[in-house]
Amino acid sequence: MIQTLIGRKIDQTQKFLEDGKRVPVTLIAVGDNAVLQVKTQDKEAYTAVQLGFGTKKNPTKAASGHAKKAGFEKASAVVREVRVADTSAGSAQDLPAAGESVAVDAVFKPGDIVSVTGVSKGKGWAGVVKRHNFKGGPKTHGQSDRHRAPGSIGQTTTPGRVYKGKRMAGRMGSDQVTLSNLTVVSVDPETKTLMVTGLIPGHKDAIVTVTKTGERKKFLELIEEKVKREARDAEEAEKARIEAEKAAKEAEEAAKKAEEEAAKASASSAQEAEPVATAEEAVVEPTATVADATETVSNASETVDSPAEEVKVEDASTRSAGSEQASSAQENVEEKAEEVAVAAEAEEMKESEEKEEAK
Repeated sequence: MIQTLIGRKIDQTQKFLEDGKRVPVTLIAVGDNAVLQVKTQDKEAYTAVQLGFGTKKNPTKAASGHAKKAGFEKASAVVREVRVADTSAGSAQDLPAAGESVAVDAVFKPGDIVSVTGVSKGKGWAGVVKRHNFKGGPKTHGQSDRHRAPGSIGQTTTPGRVYKGKRMAGRMGSDQVTLSNLTVVSVDPETKTLMVTGLIPGHKDAIVTVTKTGERKKFLELIEEKVKREARDAEEAEKARIEAEKAAKEAEEAAKKAEEEAAKASASSAQEAEPVATAEEAVVEPTATVADATETVSNASETVDSPAEEVKVEDASTRSAGSEQASSAQENVEEKAEEVAVAAEAEEMKESEEKEEAK
């Protein structure tokens, strides 16, 4: 992922850290940077991402065509090319594609160490005292007009010229300046702003480039950011609690509905079972009728007078006497059969004896 974004200097102010220390800060507007072009090692012989910031009112046809080629309707007011180290195929995939936008919270976060590059304020023509911090000449001994003079600028005939780079009076400011080791203390994705410690070059609304160089190990956040974070955490916790209560309530309602449905189902099954029970009762009723008829017969039999009972007793005695006579007759027949068998055996024995004597 790229580590640089284009922004606009808004204002300078002061804030307080959570330990109570007052620090100067600069507010930078870092809107969504448009990715106009991605240069690769294969095609351009180096890797870079071309970023655009803002919109241009009266762009040239070339700028408009370049923006439309990337998929943007309007041309960017500021275009900067951010070099990326020669990366492998795996890390090259992390680079954004042309037509995308890079948000501030996707690159920076509180605690990052950044370098800010911008153009310093123009001071116009300035002397050596202001421009190069010269001490100036003596104020006494008749030096009335040498207080802010530069003094000697070279030697005599040898070398006979002024060396290049000699510090002299001239136009001051409007130089590209980079301030390093600044700390990001606040990132607001909603307003798309970035707040860094210290002062950065440039006037208000000046264009600056912010580059991430590391992370601060011992980082103290702003008091207001701490309050916001705690309020945000409390709000998230409250939302989580409300959602949990809502889920529990829904579960309870679902359980109640399930119980009601179960009760309705049991009631309907009971209603369906009632006709079956009625049929069983109807089947049982004939049995009860038969039992009542039996009881009626028994009651009628009890109401029969005594002569019928005497007839029943005589019939029983007559039957018993007939059965005794039949059993005695059977015994007589069996005795006669035994006597006949004995007589037959005796005759056979006599015949066998006579045959033996004849021999």
